[in-house]
Amino acid sequence: MAINILSVSQLNRFVKSLLNGAPQLAEVYLRGEISNLSLYQRSGHLYFTLKDQAAAVKAVMFAGNAAHLRFQPQNGMSVIARGSVTLYERDGSYQINVNDLQPDGAGALSVAFEQNKRRFAAEGLFDPERKRPIPRFPAVVGVATSPTGAAVRDMLSVLERRWPLAKVLFAPCTVQGRGAAESVAAALRLLNDDGRSDVILVGRGGGSAEDLWAFNEEPAVRAVSQSRIPVISAVGHETDFSLCDFAADLRAPTPSAAAELAVPDRAELWNRFSALRGQLGRRMAELLSGYDGRIRRAVSSPAVQNPIRLVQAREERFRNANENFLCAMRSFLDRKTQYLIEQSRLLSSMNPLEVLGRGYSVTLTERGEPVRSSIQLAPGSRMTTVLAEGKLISVVESAEAP
Repeated sequence: MAINILSVSQLNRFVKSLLNGAPQLAEVYLRGEISNLSLYQRSGHLYFTLKDQAAAVKAVMFAGNAAHLRFQPQNGMSVIARGSVTLYERDGSYQINVNDLQPDGAGALSVAFEQNKRRFAAEGLFDPERKRPIPRFPAVVGVATSPTGAAVRDMLSVLERRWPLAKVLFAPCTVQGRGAAESVAAALRLLNDDGRSDVILVGRGGGSAEDLWAFNEEPAVRAVSQSRIPVISAVGHETDFSLCDFAADLRAPTPSAAAELAVPDRAELWNRFSALRGQLGRRMAELLSGYDGRIRRAVSSPAVQNPIRLVQAREERFRNANENFLCAMRSFLDRKTQYLIEQSRLLSSMNPLEVLGRGYSVTLTERGEPVRSSIQLAPGSRMTTVLAEGKLISVVESAEAP
């Protein structure tokens, strides 16, 4: 019996054909945990291992399928992979060629939403400090949405009803499907480059999570956050939240609500104006009534009715005040004069000349010092005696000690 010797390549090719020909392996679903994840940037292929507690299998997801992933696979993530089992001939190891990958438990869109939200938040795209106030009376409103959806009709209707003074600049864009995020971003850049808008409304009407997904993708979110013009985001219904909502300066629950937030209500302003006009009229009436009363009291006052009598009364008051003043001044001068006389008498009584006039004299040394003791003068010294009338100059013959 002849022995059939196979090469390694032939063996691997044969086993691969067996695997590829098995209908049970043409489409399998595997639950496992991702490990050893590698993304080849040039090719876009994903290589990883799917494992559970007891075993592992290699997996590859080629670029054509990987490009449609809504989330970013990560090591340690539990997933469900759909694909076919085949053999990688070069290494002689079997693997699963993954056509679709979904998170185990949460949906792909939910996982992608949370991943993108954390990434953009870490970059500061959602920071409250970035939020700008919406102009109160915009002259031009930019609108970026689908030209065929109900959202644009609702927005334009509300804008026309509430504030017809505002002009609308419409930048049509695709809001659903492949390329929608890029279309939304291009519409926002167009309105920013134009520069005439005071505020921009961006969004669409309700739909499924898949329909609204464009407003969670990076191009649209970054275009909203980078807009130089304040942006109001309105995506879906009140319960729907998009990442554009977090990046915008203001979120509106619906497109109609966005239009209401963008412009004032002329009816409300007219009512407020009417109320203020009524308040102003009542206040003016009160003021005029008060001034009228003051004028009537002034006209009926004695000064207006009999001005001569008022002048005479004021003249009488002036004369009385003048007499009182003169009387007070005379009394004051009399008191001061009497005080000066008394002080003059006191000074006169202390005047030495007054003492000399009563028969006393003052003796002075040659230097003019008053002589208070005999020891101040030695025999033979000269002294001067001051009298009430004249002086005596004499020589001391002797001096007796006290």
